[in-house]
Amino acid sequence: MAEYREFSAKTVSDCITDACMTFSVTSDRLDYEVVSEGSSGFIGLGVKPAVIKARIKEESFETLEAAQAEITAAEEAARKEKEEKEAAEKAAKREAERKENAERAAAIREREGIPTVTEEDERAFRERRRQERRERENRGRGRRDRDDRRKDREERFEPAPVEEVREEKPAKPLREIPEEEKAQLIAQAESFLKDVFASMKIEATISSSFGADNTLNVDLAGEEMGILIGKRGQTLDSLQYLTSLVLNKGTEDYIRIKIDTENYRSRRKETLEKLARNIAFKVKRGRRPVSLEPMNPYERRIIHSALQSDRYVTTHSEGEEPYRKVVVTLKNNGR
Repeated sequence: MAEYREFSAKTVSDCITDACMTFSVTSDRLDYEVVSEGSSGFIGLGVKPAVIKARIKEESFETLEAAQAEITAAEEAARKEKEEKEAAEKAAKREAERKENAERAAAIREREGIPTVTEEDERAFRERRRQERRERENRGRGRRDRDDRRKDREERFEPAPVEEVREEKPAKPLREIPEEEKAQLIAQAESFLKDVFASMKIEATISSSFGADNTLNVDLAGEEMGILIGKRGQTLDSLQYLTSLVLNKGTEDYIRIKIDTENYRSRRKETLEKLARNIAFKVKRGRRPVSLEPMNPYERRIIHSALQSDRYVTTHSEGEEPYRKVVVTLKNNGR
């Protein structure tokens, strides 16, 4: 409860008026006591001012607090309603853009005569990727096992026994693609991408060049590259996959396509490598396996490669596409 304050004026009525103005309340919400009614004196002598003690009534405080609480609750509800409305509008806009892009991509595939990724093509593509992944994982696992055995022997000061060395069969060399054929492939890829961007009403500059291992590197630039990247690069990966189907349709050699924009692949690679190190530390500390979220084959390879030389953890993939994910586990000899 508020304490009384003293007010003085010529009359009691003036004192009440001053108190109401000070507390910003009406007289019916004022609790006051008259200390002195004052005196007008005689011929200007002996004048005494009126004095009162006043405060706001207790029920007035409760009313003010309740009103303020109601106002605050109403403002909070309005803010939440506005945020929910904006979020729903953004989600609806993204969904509409996704459907529109899917319809445009389907129209382009139909116009260009690109198959709508039949089940047979999809199975063949996945099988080829799985075979490549198994070969890489087997080679990497063999190297890691040999390195671990060697390091263990060095730590225990044990001489390493002489092991039989087997020469690995050299991999089939890639055919050198003639410059004329490279130019045709680049023109074919850029033509397909320009048609896609025209249907999506996106302006983009395309720069293409061949790198090592018959890899066609395509770099995109423009003002709306965020739309092409999509959530965690999904749109960019889909665009890369469709372009790969176009270029590898009916070709003898497999041409690997890498589409990038605004250096997204490099930035994403750094993020995943940092994530891999953090997960490895968590596995070592908790001594329990940790499963990462589903990733595409390219991002899973980054995780495997980042932890390939770690002595205490190992990685493997589980599940089927597109829900295949990397699992980080503690090695048997991890201490």
